[in-house]
Amino acid sequence: MLISLDIRDILIIDRLSLELGPGLNVLTGETGAGKSILLDALGMVLGWKGRADLVRQGAEKGEVTAVFDLPPGHPARAVLDEAGVDPGDELILRRAAHADGRRQAWANDRRVSAEVLRGLSETLVELHGQHDDRGLLNPRGHRALLDAFAGYDLSPLRSLWTAQRQAREALAAAEAQIARARSEEDFLRHAVEELDKLAPQPGEEAQLDAKRRLMQAAGRIREDVARALAALSDEGAEGRMRDASRWLEGAADRAGGRLEEPLAALSRAMIELSEAQAGVESCLEALDFNPAELEAAEERLFAIRALARKHGVAPDDLATHAGGLRARLEALDAGEAGLGRLAGALTAAEADYTLEAGRIGALRRAAAERLDAAMAAELAPLKMERAVFRSVVAPGEPGPEGRDQVTFTVATNPGAPSGPLNRIASGGELSRFLLALKVCLTGGGQGLTMIFDEIDRGVGGATADAVGRRLQALALGAQVLVVTHSPQVAALGRHHWRVQKAVVDEVTLSTVVPLSERERVEEIARMISGDRVTDAAREAARALIGA
Repeated sequence: MLISLDIRDILIIDRLSLELGPGLNVLTGETGAGKSILLDALGMVLGWKGRADLVRQGAEKGEVTAVFDLPPGHPARAVLDEAGVDPGDELILRRAAHADGRRQAWANDRRVSAEVLRGLSETLVELHGQHDDRGLLNPRGHRALLDAFAGYDLSPLRSLWTAQRQAREALAAAEAQIARARSEEDFLRHAVEELDKLAPQPGEEAQLDAKRRLMQAAGRIREDVARALAALSDEGAEGRMRDASRWLEGAADRAGGRLEEPLAALSRAMIELSEAQAGVESCLEALDFNPAELEAAEERLFAIRALARKHGVAPDDLATHAGGLRARLEALDAGEAGLGRLAGALTAAEADYTLEAGRIGALRRAAAERLDAAMAAELAPLKMERAVFRSVVAPGEPGPEGRDQVTFTVATNPGAPSGPLNRIASGGELSRFLLALKVCLTGGGQGLTMIFDEIDRGVGGATADAVGRRLQALALGAQVLVVTHSPQVAALGRHHWRVQKAVVDEVTLSTVVPLSERERVEEIARMISGDRVTDAAREAARALIGA
């Protein structure tokens, strides 16, 4: 509920504080007194799109503060939590507009964006008038209004729509992947066959390169290695060292121990010599190769390097790369089975969605009949008993909330063609259709402050009285703010304010005055008779208030 509205330096308002209450709040005043300015100011603090030049001429900035009661569980609390604002028991919205075009906004003294204000607005205030295109007159919102009237749960249908979309996306992704793989199938099969045939192993390239270098050098070094082996053999160093050892052993007994160390050193040298000889023999054997073996090693080495260049990988990574290509080929071969499984999942998801969408469609058609009956009951007291309201449920584009399109249509007279609500009804008729719809759709209040901007325009007499009584009924247990020119509507208000203009120091200013009971009689009498208030008008005003 809107508790208060404080306005500073907005258009022709310099200072204004308005205390509102529950029930039916009525604002009256002569044309041009500034009633629409109050809505402009409220729209500014709620982030609505509106006129840019709101700052009063001569002022540096204008400011609007709105205070709302925020009971536990109010939907605005979720918006505030998401914005990081402490909700508290009251919500104080404040917005400043500077003359240079800058705007700043606060919620409970925390800076917030205009987007947050608009999110809060949807949970706090609902505006209705003849030019309302935010809900009742907008066919795009009629399905949501009918769903809210019926009160069924759409979350299973939304979940099934999501599951269907995900299944469709999974199938499309798999088909795209297989299509890409098919475009390179020939390359994959040739590459895998080529790699499998060569079967390169990690480290093999380096081994082949070393072997090739060794065989290339063998012809040049083999003669020197053979000569060295001969020098180390029996005819060379080994034989002479054995002779030296035999001669020294024969003389050792007579040398008084002086030859023991030389003999030990000679023994160690012979062991080292034997190891050297074995190594040289091994090298000589390695250098003894078949020229065809060098050709084979070079051929394989060059083949490995060529494949590495072809696939853009290091030679040691060829085996891993072959595994990756083989996996892609196997995925392609198994793709048909995978596509069949995904297509089956999509078919099942579509069937589930279709079944639930059909169930919701049946509920919508039943709800449409109930809404049409409720509207007929509401239109009769509004002197439109001959009008026909129909909620048309027709096939529409599938979506998360079903496959139905809902349009509110009217025929204002029997036999007259029906059509969209905002095209068929005249100004006065449209006001009453909107009011009847709001009464039917509200269903016990939603914690919103409902504002009706001259929704009673174009009606009078008993019809205006009926409009007022529907507004009064709508305000039971809720808060309704009505801007009206109808004395019948004004007389039913629980709280009454008059909007008036005055010229102060050659500056036109607008203000809002709360009316006492006596002042209410005078204001309603003015609304009845015009500028010259008569005693008869006063009596009529008292009769309306007391009715």
